[in-house]
Amino acid sequence: MAVAGLLVACGDSGRADSASATAPTTVATSIGSLTLPPETTMTDPTQGGSMSASEGTDGTVGQTEGATGDPPTTTNGSMSGPTTNGGPKFDLGVTPDGGMGCGGDMDIDESFIWIPATSDGLVSKINTRTMVEEARYLTGPSGGTESVSRTAVSGDGRFVVVNARGTGRSTAVAANIADCIDFNGDGQITTSTSVADIKPWGTDECVVWTLVHANWSGQYVEGPRGITWTIGDYDKATCTYKNQKVWLGFGALQAGSANMVRLDGATGVMEQSMEAVAWNGSGYAPYGGALDPLGNAWFTGLRGELARVNANENPITLTRIPQPANIQSYGMTVDRNGNPWLAGCSGPVSTYDVATNQWISVAGTNACHRGMAIDHDDHAWVASNSPCGLVEIDVPTRTLVAQHTLAQCSTPIGVSVDVDGFVWLVDQAGWAWKIDPLNVPAMQNIPVAGDHYVYSDMTGGQLKSVTPPPG
Repeated sequence: MAVAGLLVACGDSGRADSASATAPTTVATSIGSLTLPPETTMTDPTQGGSMSASEGTDGTVGQTEGATGDPPTTTNGSMSGPTTNGGPKFDLGVTPDGGMGCGGDMDIDESFIWIPATSDGLVSKINTRTMVEEARYLTGPSGGTESVSRTAVSGDGRFVVVNARGTGRSTAVAANIADCIDFNGDGQITTSTSVADIKPWGTDECVVWTLVHANWSGQYVEGPRGITWTIGDYDKATCTYKNQKVWLGFGALQAGSANMVRLDGATGVMEQSMEAVAWNGSGYAPYGGALDPLGNAWFTGLRGELARVNANENPITLTRIPQPANIQSYGMTVDRNGNPWLAGCSGPVSTYDVATNQWISVAGTNACHRGMAIDHDDHAWVASNSPCGLVEIDVPTRTLVAQHTLAQCSTPIGVSVDVDGFVWLVDQAGWAWKIDPLNVPAMQNIPVAGDHYVYSDMTGGQLKSVTPPPG
C-alpha cells in the first residue's frame, strides 16, 4: 500500500457549525468549569486493583532459562540495567525491516493491531489479515495495577509503545523477532508465541525497553496517556526507518502541570521535555496524541485545551489553544491536512482548522463519542456510546455520512485503521470488529480477552495517513 498524505491546502467548502476564529496562545488559558464526569465515571476500569501478572501463562515453553530482571529501563534520561546494546541482536540473516519493501514504496507485508488488556496489564498482538491473536506480552510487573491504556505503533509497524496510567510506565515491544534483543546471550529469543504463552515479566526479549517516568506526579489520573510516534528517517539501504521518536504526555510533579516528553524510540531515553503549566484537562494527563504532516505532535486535554508541540522550531515551543466548552473532547486524531479532530463525549465531533483558527463541529453528531480514526479515503470513524455504534464522517466536507449499528455493542472505545484500509473498532467488553468501509454490515468479530480502554493509534495507520511515502 502506498502511503498517502502530502500536505495540501485546506479548503472551506461544506463546513458545518463554523465557530468564530480562536487565536492560539503560548499562555495557559482557562476554559472555565468542566463538570461532566471524567474518564473514571465512564466504565474506566481498575484504578489500582491488582490482578495476577502470570494469569494465562502455561509455563511449558522453554527458552527462558537464565533470563532474569526487567527489560532495559530508563531513569531520568539515563539507561540502567540491560540496554539495547547489553546483549547481541538476534541474527536471522535477514534485514529487520518488518516486511518493508526496498523500492521506496513502503509496501507492508504484515499488519498488526495491538490491543491493551487494561484489566490484566497485557497487550495483545493480533494479525489484522488472518485475525489471529499471535502473542500476549506483560507490559509491567504489577498486573492490572498497571492500568494499560494507550498504545501507539511506529509508522513501519515494527514497534508498539504501551502507556500504563496506574504506574507511570511506558513499555516498548518489538513486532518482529529480528528487532528483539537476546538480553541473556543464549543465542535465541525468548518471547510469547501464542495467547497462552505469556512470559513472566522481565523474561520476554521482545519487550525491548520499559521506564517509569521520573517526573510523573504518582497520581493515576496523571499517568501517561496521549502518545504518538514520529515517522523517522527512511534508510533506503536497509529499507527501515531510523531515528524514530515517541511523544507522550503525563501529569508532572509540579502541581497542575503536564509534561510532553520526547523519547528515543529505540531505547526509551528521554530527549526533550515540554512543561505545560496550569494544564486544562479536567485534572487528567494529556488525553490524546497524534502527529501532523509537519512532524508536530498534538495533544488534547480531557474536555480541556488543545496543544501543539512545534517540533521543527529551535528551541521547540508549545502552542496552546483554548477549546469551546460545548466540544467536550475525548478521543482525537489529525487529518492529512494537519487539522486535529476531536470526538466529544456529551458533545459533537469537531475539528480545529489550523489555517483559519476556527473550531468547526459536524452537524448531527452530538453524543458520547470515544476514540476516532481517519481511513484512506478521508472518512473519519468514531466510536459512540450513546447511542451505541459507529459514526462515519466525510472529512473534506465535515459532514455526517452515517451512524452505523454494530452486530454486538457494549462500550465501543478505540478505533484504528490498518495498512489495508480496514477500520478496527475495539469494544471495552472484550472483542474487536474488523470493518470494510465499503461494506460495514459484513463486519468480522474477534474476541479479545480482558477489558480494553484504548484511544490511540493501535496499528500505525494515523502516521501513514499524514506521512509522504519514502523517496
